[in-house]
Parts: sequence; structure tokens; C-alpha cells
Amino acid sequence: MIAKKTGFRKQAAVQFLRNLLFCLCFESRNTKGRKNHKGTTLFFAAFVLPSCTSCSNEWQTETPPIFCSRRKYPKATVPFERISLISVMVRLLLFFLLLPQLLPAQPLQKASSGKIVHMENVPSKYVEPRNVDIWLPPQYDGKKRFAVLYMHDGQMLFDSTTTWNHHAWDVDDVAAKLMAEGRVQDFIVVGIWNAGARRHANYFPQKPFDDLSQTDRDSVVQQLQRTLHTTEVFQPNADGYLKFLVEELKPQIDRSYSVYTDKAHTFIAGSSMGGLISLYAICQYPAIFGGAACLSTHWLGTFSTENNPVPDAFCRYLQKNLPSPKTHKLYFDCGDQTLDAFYPPIQKRVDSIMAAKGFTAGNWLTRYFPGEDHSERSWHERLSIPLLFLLGK
Repeated sequence: MIAKKTGFRKQAAVQFLRNLLFCLCFESRNTKGRKNHKGTTLFFAAFVLPSCTSCSNEWQTETPPIFCSRRKYPKATVPFERISLISVMVRLLLFFLLLPQLLPAQPLQKASSGKIVHMENVPSKYVEPRNVDIWLPPQYDGKKRFAVLYMHDGQMLFDSTTTWNHHAWDVDDVAAKLMAEGRVQDFIVVGIWNAGARRHANYFPQKPFDDLSQTDRDSVVQQLQRTLHTTEVFQPNADGYLKFLVEELKPQIDRSYSVYTDKAHTFIAGSSMGGLISLYAICQYPAIFGGAACLSTHWLGTFSTENNPVPDAFCRYLQKNLPSPKTHKLYFDCGDQTLDAFYPPIQKRVDSIMAAKGFTAGNWLTRYFPGEDHSERSWHERLSIPLLFLLGK
């Protein structure tokens, strides 16, 4: 059903959907389901919507049109409609199609320093469309070239008033202060929003997963199904996500902004699963990224330490695929509270691999923060350390 009447307000649409749900699951003393001659259960229901903005009369529905009651029925008359199970399914589908358009979207982030350019639903042939926020520092004027820092979970980076948990990294505050003090080179931040339910698949390094035995892959899938409360068979798409970033997004940023395009001025950073995908990015694309910051890296991949083959798979991958220490920088850190409590033992294994591959204090830094937890507050408090390490003058 589509309301053609001019002036049909969003309030009316919301009420229509509410009544639509009522139709699907209500029990009434006056209307009962019964069987037709084909054995299909029939329901009787009425929809009464808010007033029409043009005539102030009630809106009512009859299949197929929606119309103002003045034109068809007296105001006291409420026509009832027979709805088969097929019609119920169609209406349910309609509800879920229309609901996202009526619910408020996450507000746009506002910068306390500099400005944010918002790109809505950036399309990709590799992954789901997603929003991208580009933060430009106060001194950006389009004349001088800037370095670029790509960051994951972009909706959590700049403005706590817009986030689901009211926490944010406040990257703009930290970065602007360091630039104003002359401690880091000038850079912009490209914040790539995650894809919600697809976040874990987008950020889970794909090649280490694919190298697992079938038994181990099944174990990972089962662990994630239990934790994420889903029956979907998990399959990482990190390779597709990185193709989106490298082949589609980066060229667009390079064309649209006054930035350096070489790896010496291109960096990537994230936390938790965002830390994993940042590490995977610099390993897979060492010619694109010159440095990566991996905060509270989620080495578990799943959310269990029991019978978990993922940390070993990641370590094997790093032994073969770390970029050259002569031309790349890597930063790691972790706390020891909440989810971060699982990370120190695995991080120490990674530290041993880093040292064995020739990384030293000039191109590698791992920091441990006792008492710190797995949160945007913690990452905000220590963000200046990886920024200074990667972009320091």
C-alpha cells in the first residue's frame, strides 16, 4: 500500500506500521481468525491512521488504495479487511522495508576542531556500502599537501554525542593539539564506518582463516555463532574490504584532497578487530601503507580462549608476511582489563616474532597499559603515543 495523498505525514506512516504489526499478531474479542474453503486462515483487521493534513479526517485503508475517510466512508464507519496468510507475509515484508526509512539515522559527527566532510553510503563492488567521514584539521586549505591516516569504525572517532555508547576516540582533539604543537606532520583522517552486522567478517584477516584446517574453521564458526547469537556460517571478507579501501576509496581521497599518495605518508589504524585489519592491511599492501597502529588488537578472533586456533594462525601468518622493517613502522598496545585481559600473552608472542624479523625501537613499538580496559576512553587517552610514533617529526 502506498499513500498517494499529498500531505500524508511521517507520523501517519509510523502509525500505519504500528497498526500493521498489530494486524500480524493481535488477539481481539470482536475479530477472530477462521478458515476459508481452501483451509487458509483469514484475519479481519482495520487500520485507522492519524488525520490527513488536508482535510483533518481519519485515514483508513482498504486493499489496494489508502484514502481519506471523507471520500469513501462516514467517519463513524471503520471498514474491516480480510487478510490471508500470504497478505500477512507481504505486509510483514513491507514493514521491514519501510521501517529503516522511518527510524532516525545516527546523527552526523561534528568536529570540535577542524571540520568533517561526510560521504554517505559510499558504494563498492567488493563490500557493502558504508559512510566515510574525512576530518580536515584547521590549517587544511587545499594548497599544502597532507599525510593521510585511514581509521576503521569511523562512526566512533570524533563525536561522542552521536555514538551508540556515548563514547568516542576524539581523534580531532588529539590530532589537532599535536599538530598545533608542531610535534607531528600535518595529516587528515579518513574514518571508514563499519558495516554493523558485517563488521566482524570485514575485519577478520581472511588468509589466516583460510589456512586453517576444516576442523579448525568449523570450530571458529561455532564459537562465533554462539557468541554472536546467529546461525549464519561465518566467512571473512577482509580481502574484499581492503580492496574497497585500496582500489576504490584511496584513489577517491587522492583525487579529492591535497594529500601525499605514497606509502611514506599513508597510514592505517584501528582498535580491537580494527587493530587486526590494520595489521592485515600493511601485510597485504606494503606498497600502500607505510605504518600501522593496532590498539587492543583482538588476537582471539573469536571470544574464547578454549580450543581457539586463531592466535596460532595469526602468528604463523605474521612469520611469513610481515612487511620490511626498513620501510615500515608498526605499533601495538593493550591493557589488561575487560576484553584486553586476554591480549598480553598473545601480544608477547607477536613481540617475539617482530624482534626475530628485524624490527627494532626505530620502527616498532609495543606498549602495555596495566589497569586499562577495552574502550574508546582508553584509546583516546593513549592515542597521542601511536600518532607520535607514526607521524612524529
